[in-house]
Amino acid sequence: MREERSFEHERVNDLSETVSDAVFRRLRQDIILGTLPPGSKIKLEKARERYSISISSLREILCRLSAENLVLAEGQRGFEVSPVSRQELMELADLRIVLECHAIGLSFATGDLEWEGSIVAAHHRLAAVERRLLAGDIARTIDWVRCDWEFHRAIVAASKSTTLLQNLSSVFDRFLRYHMLAGSFRGTAVVDDHKLLFERALARDADGARQIITSHVQRGVEHILKEPGFLLNI
Repeated sequence: MREERSFEHERVNDLSETVSDAVFRRLRQDIILGTLPPGSKIKLEKARERYSISISSLREILCRLSAENLVLAEGQRGFEVSPVSRQELMELADLRIVLECHAIGLSFATGDLEWEGSIVAAHHRLAAVERRLLAGDIARTIDWVRCDWEFHRAIVAASKSTTLLQNLSSVFDRFLRYHMLAGSFRGTAVVDDHKLLFERALARDADGARQIITSHVQRGVEHILKEPGFLLNI
């Protein structure tokens, strides 16, 4: 991983981004959103046409995705989208809790007024999208995915640890893939969690924020495991 990013929740500089980077983002997004479902074969010729890139560059991209456990390299048999499982879901949940809780402690200790402002702005955007989702506008799901990460990232941004944020970003996305496969918004419970987390962040209440993150992720796992959309993919 070369820079902090989650599900390409990052802003991309169009002048510096290469074609390969752009295709990497698109392919990664397609896997996380479930457009390329778990276990599906990635036919190189079809993928070359879909993403308008050479076979050699495509192989390099798929190897990068393999390093994140989003793609399986099968030797002479090619590549396939990594399958999902209850075991991986539980492992990702545990790892996300560990990384995010650690990042919260670091960030709350060093965050300044600008950091607080970024949290306020990120929560404002997230809450606006969540209100529309609660009203039944499921077309806003993609906006929610982006705003959800931007909010969580804003809270831990002052941790100043590039490696920590890179790893949290990757785990966040892999955990998110399970939510997308479950296929439903968690409703008022997740909205309430975000509001509480917002309040704890501005109060610099690290212990309270860690408790919220822990229950937030654990309830997310419970929600995913109850959804038939996820059960169809394991």
